[in-house]
Amino acid sequence: MITSLDHVQLALPARAEDKMRAFYCDLLGMPEIEKPAPLQGRGGLWVMAGAMQIHFGVDPDFKAAGKAHPAFRVTDLDALAQDLDKAGHIVKWDTSLPDIRRFFTADPVGNRVELIAAA
Repeated sequence: MITSLDHVQLALPARAEDKMRAFYCDLLGMPEIEKPAPLQGRGGLWVMAGAMQIHFGVDPDFKAAGKAHPAFRVTDLDALAQDLDKAGHIVKWDTSLPDIRRFFTADPVGNRVELIAAA
């Protein structure tokens, strides 16, 4: 039986790790974790989002995820929106769920990302 979700895998093109680190680690504040030694030669990177791991794996046939996406709860949604805007990322607020404050953006390789205000 399934007991929990261990990690989410997202794709990135080859040699995009530094751009992804700048976005996920520096801008969003997710700490990078070391990949196991047998996997380090494959490229990509792993980060932590709270207790959840996000694994970014190199896909030679990369195509950005335009609909499928991770959704992250954040403590200061407005400040993060301003930081993303200042860094050149488009912030698209969504008000279709009246009880939830959220917006969408894209990471440096075009994957969709949702950010939600913490409850």
